[in-house]
Amino acid sequence: MKKVPHLAHWGAFNAVVDHGRLLRCEPFFADRDPSKMLQTLPELVYSPQRIHQPAVRRSWLRDHEGSDRSLRGREDFVNVDWDTALDLVADEVTRVRERYGAEGIFNGSYGWSSAGRVHHARTLLRRFYFAGGGGIDQQGNYSWGAAQFFLPYVIGSYKPLTGRVTDWPEVIQHSELFIAFGGLALKNGQVASGGAGEHSLKPALEALARKGTPIINISPLRDDCPSFVNAEWIPIRPNTDVALMLALGYELEVQQLVDHDFLASHCVGYPQLRRYLLGKSDDVRKTPQWAAAITGIPAARITRLARQLAGRRSFLTCAYAVQRAHRGEQPYWMMIALSSMLGQPGLAGGGFSFGHGSMNGVGNPRLEAAVPGMPTGVNPLALQAIPVARISDMLLNPGQGYQFNGQQRHYPEIHLIHWAGGNPFHHHQQLHRLVEGWQRPDTVVVQDIVWTAAARMADIVLPATSSLERNDIGGSSCDRYVLAMHQAIAPQHQARNDFDIFADLAERLNYRSAFTENRDEMAWIRQLYQQSAAAHQQKGAYWPDFETFWQQGYVEAPAATKPFIYMADFRADPKGHPLRTASGKIELYCETLGAFKLADFAPHPEWRPPQEWLGNAGSFGFPLHMISMSQPIVCIARWMQHPPCRRQKQPDMKRYTCTLMMPLSVR
Repeated sequence: MKKVPHLAHWGAFNAVVDHGRLLRCEPFFADRDPSKMLQTLPELVYSPQRIHQPAVRRSWLRDHEGSDRSLRGREDFVNVDWDTALDLVADEVTRVRERYGAEGIFNGSYGWSSAGRVHHARTLLRRFYFAGGGGIDQQGNYSWGAAQFFLPYVIGSYKPLTGRVTDWPEVIQHSELFIAFGGLALKNGQVASGGAGEHSLKPALEALARKGTPIINISPLRDDCPSFVNAEWIPIRPNTDVALMLALGYELEVQQLVDHDFLASHCVGYPQLRRYLLGKSDDVRKTPQWAAAITGIPAARITRLARQLAGRRSFLTCAYAVQRAHRGEQPYWMMIALSSMLGQPGLAGGGFSFGHGSMNGVGNPRLEAAVPGMPTGVNPLALQAIPVARISDMLLNPGQGYQFNGQQRHYPEIHLIHWAGGNPFHHHQQLHRLVEGWQRPDTVVVQDIVWTAAARMADIVLPATSSLERNDIGGSSCDRYVLAMHQAIAPQHQARNDFDIFADLAERLNYRSAFTENRDEMAWIRQLYQQSAAAHQQKGAYWPDFETFWQQGYVEAPAATKPFIYMADFRADPKGHPLRTASGKIELYCETLGAFKLADFAPHPEWRPPQEWLGNAGSFGFPLHMISMSQPIVCIARWMQHPPCRRQKQPDMKRYTCTLMMPLSVR
């Protein structure tokens, strides 16, 4: 029996192997709150849903691009050998490039793939196509895609979304009130892209609770905040957070609790926002009574909450989920405005943040230095990338114009889709439209571990190894550990490493060297480690040589010597450390966004009824609002929807097969 260091998106662990078979996964010694999801990995490796060998849809094998595309997902597959499968893919790539140009290839391939950085399937797929002339890529993500492109106009960067916010110790020590819009769900804290050596959300909340800091959970769901923090729950009607925030802002203004000095020195646009709050621009005062009718929160509680915020160190955070909705930019913008009205951005334990309770690693103290990452190279067609959630629109409407981020663009006509390490049929909205669009391209290639919905809807399917069947290196920018990922078991069935699959495809297309740079698996692992070590050395952190790291299984980067407080430098010297906005300040009224002349988007935070909410006249016949809770607490693996994950044996799993209803909704 042996123990092998390894890593998954759910954390670091030792793989326990006996006679070549994976038995279990033991959590990393430094992890105080390891995820139970690690125990599903043996079932994944030996799942009956594993793709055993390359397979081609029967009629596509006969007719190629002329096959009946409506049979995708309904027709059987024919097993073929690897040489045949790779020849078919290479020939199809060549055909599409020669006939339609690189614009005919979609290589966005959204998905988290492996926690390993060398064999990260999406990175390798993009590297392969970029080296051969490019393709149509995707911009953004499903996690915080609305805020990603909006926040730079308001605060100059989307970096806080990546977890680089005020360190937890500063919040724990100095915050006097912690308000969480969208909750602090522990189930979400199990996972981080690139994995982690430690899970920090639960220990941080435990420390905050021990200190006695009042925590307020503003969410439709009481369970969005763990019971041990003793949070006050303020239930709110879904998709109405911005109305509550506007009323809080109104109260701060009329009660003369606004920090006008901070607004004058660090912000632009408050006079316009003030006019809107007071109803001088639209004849609607944003009073607590107005907000109560929208949110379902009593007006008296809104008034009291505004007074709680003022005169104390208040930390405001908003979950990613709050911006995953129609007009999702608005609550983020108004929360920034609220914090600015209080004069708190840049204070220890004060200010605003995003993502606490949305993913592991948010607020982790760490050194700001590069972690290992495989380069994709440059896409010659980078400017033609589509927004990540526009796949169906692109496939169904080639040539149609659309507006994105102030630009007028056109959808390309896609003839070849290649997807690796992801499952759009799990991520995407309106699946019936995706199924319809998926039938438009000539050919679909999917490369994965198991028979996902995307694989079953493909023409050519290539079986890839799981991370446990290969060597790799992993690490997240939200974590202090870089982890060695030793191969634990032999490749299952005829699965091959993603790197080797793309290298052999590149050889068939005469650019193997450009793809591999003449490095194999271990040479790339060494290269990425040494690059990251050099970056940390520039920040005063010295790592051991590669051999020592590989044998030890991990390296721990020291925490920064100075606590990180988001916007502290800007607060101390707004002229010396301006934000990367048009004004150099926080923009509560944004002239750049106003210049876009969008019909339904004002240049300041505002309330407009979203398409889906319980106050919509069309919803009266449907008085309940369904909130997607993702998977149950032991099954957060939204990126790997294979049955073993869903079959995780837990004593109380049966209760998660039912719909949960809030008592207030069914009285």
